[in-house]
Amino acid sequence: MHIKKYSTNSKTDIEVVITSYNQGSMILEAVQSVCSQTLLPKRIIIVDDGSTDKYSLEVLTSIKNNNELLVPVTIHFQKNSGVSAARNTGINKTQSSMVLILDGDDNLETGYIEEVSKLLYDDPSMVIASSWMHTFGVLDAVVCPTGGNIVSFLSHNCCPATHILRKEFYEQCKGYDEAMRSGFEDWDFFLSMLETSPDAYVGIVEKPLINYRTAPTSANIKSMNKRFELMRYIIEKHKSSYSNNLTDVILDVEAISDARLFGWENEIIHSIKNNQKLSKSADRFIKNPTYGDGGMASAVRIASVKK
Repeated sequence: MHIKKYSTNSKTDIEVVITSYNQGSMILEAVQSVCSQTLLPKRIIIVDDGSTDKYSLEVLTSIKNNNELLVPVTIHFQKNSGVSAARNTGINKTQSSMVLILDGDDNLETGYIEEVSKLLYDDPSMVIASSWMHTFGVLDAVVCPTGGNIVSFLSHNCCPATHILRKEFYEQCKGYDEAMRSGFEDWDFFLSMLETSPDAYVGIVEKPLINYRTAPTSANIKSMNKRFELMRYIIEKHKSSYSNNLTDVILDVEAISDARLFGWENEIIHSIKNNQKLSKSADRFIKNPTYGDGGMASAVRIASVKK
């Protein structure tokens, strides 16, 4: 199997951990995207989390045996233990001050390491940095996480799973929670990182430098089926942070709810103005609006358009 050789700039004090599980040639795309960076890392560590697919294992072997890669690659095989355990294994094998975490089915634009690491080099209080994402596969879109301090992250996750972290803070928070195998482990980890220092912050480059693969059966989609259960676990685990910022958390959640309600309201108004038939759920909402959450006010605005 041929792996393209790239010409790039000198290496920096960053190592890359790529997690892999039955991902076929996708892991090769991830490796190639790291090897094409304008600023190269010192090393790539692939942690295979118990792959059973023959082709996937052949791809990993081809990567291991390739001597033309501009970045040295180490592959560690372990029994299936979940993505948190795989990331912890890889990070604990690094020797650099910063570590880039990348899932094996995603890949990076060429400037990711250079632009994202610059945020960390420029701001000592920043414990993690990443960028916006371009989604591909089922969904073609640009997703724009905001980053921020712990208050921002208590209401919702504000950083992609692909990111560069400072290892000293990773060691303080003791890494990813390996008990979280159903999803949201990255959100939980970011909260733990932000709890290491009062000034801790997550930075975001406002460019889509991550190519994030989307599919209906992806772990990210499946985790939404357990959203409330997972959120309860996170809230209980980080109870002190939630208690200390309760007002801001509630107001942030309300702001998110309002934005979605207004978006839905505008879609209904658009349908009415264009004489389009409303969906059953939209029609039911107008006939029986919710109360105490802005629903009735929204229904009044919609009815005013109908008049």
